[in-house]
Amino acid sequence: MTISKELVGATFRPLVLSLLSDGDSYGYDIIQRMKQESEGKLVWKDGSLYPVLHRMEDEGTIASYWVTTDAGRRRKYYRITDDGVRQLDQEKMQWIHMDSIFTRLWDLPPRMTPAGA
Repeated sequence: MTISKELVGATFRPLVLSLLSDGDSYGYDIIQRMKQESEGKLVWKDGSLYPVLHRMEDEGTIASYWVTTDAGRRRKYYRITDDGVRQLDQEKMQWIHMDSIFTRLWDLPPRMTPAGA
């Protein structure tokens, strides 16, 4: 199954924030982790990830820093900021609400949702 470009675009930010909430990471690792977490159904390309990372950095939801590896290469790492944590909480609530709407419209069995959803 191919996921539409529009849906992929709508999910980039909350997915990146979710991945970074588990710990700092660099671009290639973010791509690989998303591929693994989605069981290969969501494969991001460098050309689509890095512009999103730069916009999120400009917005203040993530920050970056450079690390020099043992091999002497520099790698740019990203971390979620306090604003990013707040944004992720808002994104989670929005997606939970959207999920509940689709569940009702498609007559699916309801799922457990966090308190306050």
